[in-house]
Amino acid sequence: MRVFITGASGHVGSALVPDLLQHGHSVAGLARSDASAARLTEWGADVVRGDLNDLDGLRAAADASDGVVHLAFRHDWMVTGDRAGAAETDLAAIRAMTQVLAGTGKPFVGTSGTGMLAFAALDRTGTEDDTLPSGYRIDAENFVIDAAAKDIRTSIVRLPPITHSELDHTGFAPSMITFARKNGFAAYVGEGSNRWPSVHTLDAARLYRLALESAPAGSRLHAVQDEGIEVRRLAEAIGHGLNLPAGSITPEQAPEYLGFLATFATIDNPATATRTTELLDWHPTHPDLLDDLAKPFYFHEA
Repeated sequence: MRVFITGASGHVGSALVPDLLQHGHSVAGLARSDASAARLTEWGADVVRGDLNDLDGLRAAADASDGVVHLAFRHDWMVTGDRAGAAETDLAAIRAMTQVLAGTGKPFVGTSGTGMLAFAALDRTGTEDDTLPSGYRIDAENFVIDAAAKDIRTSIVRLPPITHSELDHTGFAPSMITFARKNGFAAYVGEGSNRWPSVHTLDAARLYRLALESAPAGSRLHAVQDEGIEVRRLAEAIGHGLNLPAGSITPEQAPEYLGFLATFATIDNPATATRTTELLDWHPTHPDLLDDLAKPFYFHEA
């Protein structure tokens, strides 16, 4: 299968591209920069120069493919506060790519997050069957699922708040570490009893490949290994790795001590991958989050 991937040189993409190539697929990856293009070439993938604003380029690349995996998102805009702009750009890109896939039966695998379920007031562990009618990144998820009615084998992979490994340089875990270094302690809000799920990058990449190869149309999938780790325990693990204390802050202090993470610092987001495991025979095999945080690689300063 010839696969077009947005975000191909990013965190999860850097694990997915080699995995696809090792399993006999060919890859064309979207690259915004010379550095990204060089990485893709080194891995053995073809390069499609452009970005998420190049809708004509996205349509052409999707049309030339046997399937699409959409990983790219303007996280830099989210971090700087333009969450609406990031979400609008994402949805426009999805519309463009699915437009040319309509009627082909080809797979399109999109990306969402389990974090959206924290706003559903479930008061229980979230599942793949849980949905919301609209909202930030939810509109894009729902659009992808609804596009199955246009004869596209669509699926969504919901990533947990922390996808961890030595490939993780800009996610929640390294961001928490950066803030802890700056503050002199690893912060958590209140009692820190709220829970975040997590998954190893290599296990997440394998789930994307399985979704591309065989997920039924309209599938929502959870890339979840740890169903929910208390944020206080994460802060304590980070403090241990930095030889710093962990400490509680108030919700009002969160923007000062946690920056953009303040928006997510108090969400309680336990989630299960039971349905995903049954559907695609996906079983995580790599180290869990606390095991990775006990290793030195997360704490090497750039």
